[in-house]
Amino acid sequence: MEEIDMILEMAEDSMQKSLRYTSSELKKIRAGKANANMLDGISIDYYGVPTPINQASSVTTPDARTISIRPFEKSLLADIERAIINANLGLAPTNDGEFVRLNLPPMTEERRFDLVKKVKAEMETARINVRKVRQESNDEIKKLKNDGVSEDAIKIGEERVQKLTDKFMVKVDEMLAVKEKDIMSV
Repeated sequence: MEEIDMILEMAEDSMQKSLRYTSSELKKIRAGKANANMLDGISIDYYGVPTPINQASSVTTPDARTISIRPFEKSLLADIERAIINANLGLAPTNDGEFVRLNLPPMTEERRFDLVKKVKAEMETARINVRKVRQESNDEIKKLKNDGVSEDAIKIGEERVQKLTDKFMVKVDEMLAVKEKDIMSV
């Protein structure tokens, strides 16, 4: 049973990592409010090294509809502007020589529905990842039969993996509901 407990711990850890990754991806999907996390994943060339914007500048949200980016070096303004345009966020950066500002337009109902679709696709990926961990864990448990573990113990182990999977599926559904509500609220 000790081997099964280890497999379950690894499965729970992997499922947890999958949810953390999904959560970080959801933060990049804007819900009508300015959020510095929207720029996560956008990099600029900083002395020949791809560097995230938030590591080469100060990113703030002075109000609910504006993101303000102040680079540590003014020479980076054009690079930041270009990177944001190329990231295809649907935002038009403005450069005043000191800051790059992003003004978020109010979201249309159509845009909200598109974002909800994007969130649902992200959540489906999370579900697939959790199911994949379940499959791998069950395969590992079945291999224990060769090591002399009883069929009853294997059956109980598989049931515990399924309970763990169900628990994480509920968490995925809760994350979806929260983000969907956030996007659809005006």
